[in-house]
Amino acid sequence: MFELVSFMHNNSIAVSALVLVVAYIFIAVEKVPKVTVALIGAVITLLLGLLSQDKLADGVLDTGYFINFVDFNVIFLLVSMMIIVSIASRSGMFNWMANAMLKKTKGHPKAVLVTLAVFTAVASAFLDNVTTVILVMPVTFVIARELDISPIPFLITEILASNIGGTATLIGDPPNIIIGSYAGLSFADFLMELTDIVAFILIVTTILLVFMFRKQLVADEDKMKKVSMLDNSHTITDKALAIRSGIVLLLVIIGFILHDITHVQTCVSAMAGASFLLLFEKPERIFHDIEWNTIFFFIGLFIIIGGFEHAGGIKLMAQWLLDITNGSQKFASMIIIWASGILSGIVDNIPYTATMAPMLVEVQKNMGAEYTMPLWWCLSLGACLGGNMTIIGAAANVIVSETASAQGYPIKFMYYLKYGVIITLVSLVMSTIYIWFRFLV
Repeated sequence: MFELVSFMHNNSIAVSALVLVVAYIFIAVEKVPKVTVALIGAVITLLLGLLSQDKLADGVLDTGYFINFVDFNVIFLLVSMMIIVSIASRSGMFNWMANAMLKKTKGHPKAVLVTLAVFTAVASAFLDNVTTVILVMPVTFVIARELDISPIPFLITEILASNIGGTATLIGDPPNIIIGSYAGLSFADFLMELTDIVAFILIVTTILLVFMFRKQLVADEDKMKKVSMLDNSHTITDKALAIRSGIVLLLVIIGFILHDITHVQTCVSAMAGASFLLLFEKPERIFHDIEWNTIFFFIGLFIIIGGFEHAGGIKLMAQWLLDITNGSQKFASMIIIWASGILSGIVDNIPYTATMAPMLVEVQKNMGAEYTMPLWWCLSLGACLGGNMTIIGAAANVIVSETASAQGYPIKFMYYLKYGVIITLVSLVMSTIYIWFRFLV
């Protein structure tokens, strides 16, 4: 036993890195549910003593206590927003908004695609991506059926737009929630720095998609007229709930924006909104809609990465980045944005960001906040936009793909890839130009 403890003490970086890498491999391969992988990895981390299971050590708070490495700002923000969106969606308000926008298109397929892209992107900036695509997909299938065309161009557009739109805000995409928590960036910071470039990327992406799908976006005149006359009068099933949840959602977002003034954490604003809405609901019904897989995946992942961080691995990675770039802010920025973009298309962008964020904290300790600021935005843009590269690059991609297959419209990996790669490369080039001229010259 003593020999094992001694071995772990002397090789803690190597052992914790091995646990992290093996977990990454299993997450990427997707043979075992990723939440299972994360929780098993967390248990192994604790059993090997890489983190402490006890809060106190000889009567003193133990800095290696595993709970210290679980970012509950992220956890409570995610849970609270899931509750708010679940309750709001029961009123039919999101479907009403989608239908109202689609009626404006008069059933023209190209206009429908543009409308879906804009609606999905805007909704994804304030809701999580998975929730957004789940809300938009039923409308998409109805429209495609009425127009008698394939829904695949619309579905691919929704995937791409959800990941692009989610990049713009603190709560739009889980990687941004992680980055905001580690970097101390507020909702307003994300809006100020990323909204313009994200909007520009969305415009260019939408134009490219209309061009690439132009031969499939053709419908009969009579069928277009039928879609333009969709009855939207009964879409909202509970007006009182729609008004109540709409007001709460708006107040929560205002709370996010005013964080720098009020100093109320985003998770607290979200918890306040969720708690109020739960007063009018049966909590057990709402909790069924929370993506507990995602929540426990985060918790397990935080513990695995915490073991690597506590062993000194994150600090070692940070020093390596500084050494290889020779302290060059420009070189470091380019490495992070392109490595993040490419890797996030291959592996899930959540574990990638959760590993990189503590590393940038270490870089900030050595080089200062001014040096590190563009690196945070590079990580955000790369991780969020890189999720568009493959059909497994982000959770929203997988949800849309699985739903489409169940509806008889499978989106093949290679078919999606030819669109995902083009859009991702264009997005990363545009982001690189933005970062360069905004921060590096």
